[in-house]
Amino acid sequence: MKFLRNVLATLLGLVIFFGLIVLIFAGIASSAASDQEVEIANNSVLKIELDQPIVERAKEDPFGTLPLPGANTGTIGLLGLKEAILEAKANDNIKGIYLDAGFTLAGFATLEEIRNALLDFKESGKFIVAYSEIMTEKAYYLASVADQIYIHPQGDLEFNGFAVTTTFVKETLEKIGVEPQVFKVGDFKSAVEPFTRNSMSDSSRLQTQAYLENIYGVYLEGVSESLGKPVSEIRALADSMKARTPALAKSYGLITDTAYYDMVVQKLGEALELEADDEGNIDPEEVEFISLKKYQKSLKSEADDYSRNRVAVIVAEGNILPGEGDDNVIGGETFAKEIRKARLDDNIKAIVLRINSGGGSALASDVMWRELQLAKKVKPVIASVSDVAASGGYYMAMACDTIVAHPNSITGSIGVFILFPNFNPLLDKIGIRTEAVGTGEFSSFPSVSESLTEAEKDIIQNLADRTYEDFVSKAAQARGMSFDELEAVASGRVWSGKEAMDRDLIDVFGGLEEAIEIARTQAGLEDDYQVRYYPRQKTFLEQIMSELDQSASAYLMERELGMAYPYVKKLKEVQQLQGVQARLPFDIEIH
Repeated sequence: MKFLRNVLATLLGLVIFFGLIVLIFAGIASSAASDQEVEIANNSVLKIELDQPIVERAKEDPFGTLPLPGANTGTIGLLGLKEAILEAKANDNIKGIYLDAGFTLAGFATLEEIRNALLDFKESGKFIVAYSEIMTEKAYYLASVADQIYIHPQGDLEFNGFAVTTTFVKETLEKIGVEPQVFKVGDFKSAVEPFTRNSMSDSSRLQTQAYLENIYGVYLEGVSESLGKPVSEIRALADSMKARTPALAKSYGLITDTAYYDMVVQKLGEALELEADDEGNIDPEEVEFISLKKYQKSLKSEADDYSRNRVAVIVAEGNILPGEGDDNVIGGETFAKEIRKARLDDNIKAIVLRINSGGGSALASDVMWRELQLAKKVKPVIASVSDVAASGGYYMAMACDTIVAHPNSITGSIGVFILFPNFNPLLDKIGIRTEAVGTGEFSSFPSVSESLTEAEKDIIQNLADRTYEDFVSKAAQARGMSFDELEAVASGRVWSGKEAMDRDLIDVFGGLEEAIEIARTQAGLEDDYQVRYYPRQKTFLEQIMSELDQSASAYLMERELGMAYPYVKKLKEVQQLQGVQARLPFDIEIH
């Protein structure tokens, strides 16, 4: 049996090795191909398919234009998408946009920025045609700006209002023998509720309903403006779920018509004024599509320009943890270094901190806060809030000179908690005993193999109280409020951007472009300046090695643990909550 395992392990290693070689050579071939100039044919239509999660910056995909299995999986970068739409507006060879939003995976502030880019595109007089077989509410928010909106006759339109669903794992932890010991400050700091309750607290339900209504209000106003229908009429349709089929959606004026793909291509041909045959049909092959990925290849890279006057955009997306970060994690040490380098670089005249984070480690947040404080003494530092800058995310934002956010961004959540798991019930179940010998009462503190004493609980609660007081004090100073004034809107409560503006937690409504413009103006820069994005993204080979390592680790763990894997995965997430946490109540997903 051992011999067989060794043989299988060797074979697996060989497969991974040769797979890596193939990927590297394919990447080299793709990179070489991408260096060739992409020609945009006259009378082209930019085809935007939002079939992947939308993040702030997508990793470079050397296989994106190759016909390989899995080549089109990954993410779509918001910054690159907006740049493509802007460039297409000015490109005489691009006559319009074909938008397939389908199952758009993005937050509502991200959707707002894409929507604004599409509205700006329409000012050129060019057309936008939207078509999907199935269209979610997020997809419809984008599609509603189009000149024509089509859905497959047997497809579906989700148009029934917003909801937030929270998953509670208290009973799961009880069954496996893990006791979550919780210390928090703030009535609304409900980040620990999924571990300690089976349902939402009244305060959590209150704040969720409030920001959800605000975000939905922004959604309805946008759709109302695009369709020329009153908000009350659109909300009534959603509340009654009357537009539950494409045919009904057409009858209520939410879409232009139901259609098959070939019929939509005919409409595009008409918009392009292509020649039809004797029966009035246009050859679909005559419609010249160019994909988003291919069009982005044609755009001039930032390396082609050089200016000594720069605005640095530091993109901070993901959970906040101490130490090094990556594409999905804001590492306190990594980002502190990036802020420090931007401060010391004389070519960088202003800094924009682009934040999309629900928070995390309070310590890591404070490390970055200090660097931002130092930076804004010598140059403008502007915060640009994407979908969310709450808890630790707001901790970073409040250190900046100006906070720019969308009305439907999620922010605030000024509060802290400490989650300290006790694994003693689990160890007892499987027959493991521990015993410590120390020199004093607190020598073995903290220990996850035994319950905390009252004295130890007091120590941890005092730590949470001290961190919260420091958080509120710094926020109050930054926002020009007294401690009591700021504390009244803190207590861990989550706010929409609209609510945050009413409570002086943000300064300006807008997106990244507005934040960059404010930074440029405050730095006294004219037209001769360049925007650069940081941190440096990984090279192709670095991505391959990192992803292979992560995939192999996850695969081996799942194979080893079997049905217990989901529980261990949840425990690993709990393990990340080390130290004092400034984090959102839960991973907010509006659907």
